[in-house]
Amino acid sequence: MAQTTVNPNASERAKKLLNYLSDVAGKKIITGQHTQTVPMEEREYIRAATDRVPKLLGFELLSYSPNININDASEECLAEVYMNRNTLETAMQTAKETDSIITFSFHWYSPLGGRDKSFYTEHTDFDPEKVLIEGTPERAAFYSDMDKIAKDLKPFCDEDIPILWRPFHESQGTWFWWGSKGPEVAGELYKLMFDHYTKIHRLDNLIWVWNCPLSLGYPGDEYVDVISTDIYLEEYKATDYAAEYEEMIKATTSNKVAALAEVGYIPDVDMLEKSHIPWAYYMTWSKEFCIGRKFNSLVNLRRMYDSDYSIKGE
Repeated sequence: MAQTTVNPNASERAKKLLNYLSDVAGKKIITGQHTQTVPMEEREYIRAATDRVPKLLGFELLSYSPNININDASEECLAEVYMNRNTLETAMQTAKETDSIITFSFHWYSPLGGRDKSFYTEHTDFDPEKVLIEGTPERAAFYSDMDKIAKDLKPFCDEDIPILWRPFHESQGTWFWWGSKGPEVAGELYKLMFDHYTKIHRLDNLIWVWNCPLSLGYPGDEYVDVISTDIYLEEYKATDYAAEYEEMIKATTSNKVAALAEVGYIPDVDMLEKSHIPWAYYMTWSKEFCIGRKFNSLVNLRRMYDSDYSIKGE
């Protein structure tokens, strides 16, 4: 069944992509891979291992955060920031030259204060609840950052490239500042961004992805195009993530396309072909979650990319 975009002014290509995801779910699964660097090592690893490439590619916006405290950052933090620079240019080139579906993750360094990797709660005293109060410095900084990021996203809108946009992810936990006061606050931040980006900045190419499997904080069907969850199993087991799917739609909604926005272990494609759990896509996380055999064996990777049930890139 076709799904209507929550942004009534969504571009035709954004509408078409959402309808495609809706049509695919339960019939096939779109292969996906997060890649953190300009060379896209993960994509090339998959190509070398399977002679195929993922259909969906995820890119990271953390280095575009306006408030990165370079002077009080660890070597690990600085390495990650430098490694992620120019990912938007890479995403733009990839979108223009391939048939890839593009999704963005944003580990947003706190709009005020913070040190080191300040997207983590432990590295900032930024209070997301104060963003919800008119006139606070936190609210002003939040909107200032949003405006700057909107300018970075605008070229994709101008080029009519649809983006699966997944802000404020994993708000079921308190490890990121936007989830530090609970998923209900994160849900309110999400709604502020939705209104600002659709009504003020007119980023009509964005498909809005909510990423929390809890009922608390769910923004409502009028704000969400895709519901998603991130799953990192402690150890490998063959699974179609059926239990996690049922829990998520019970807690949120059954009216939206569902996705595995981040996984450590890829789903078992043979199980999916039998169960038809309607995940539209999955995205394996980057680095060691893809490269090497610590998480995903070559046997499982090749089985996924060899299967007629999976959708690959060209």
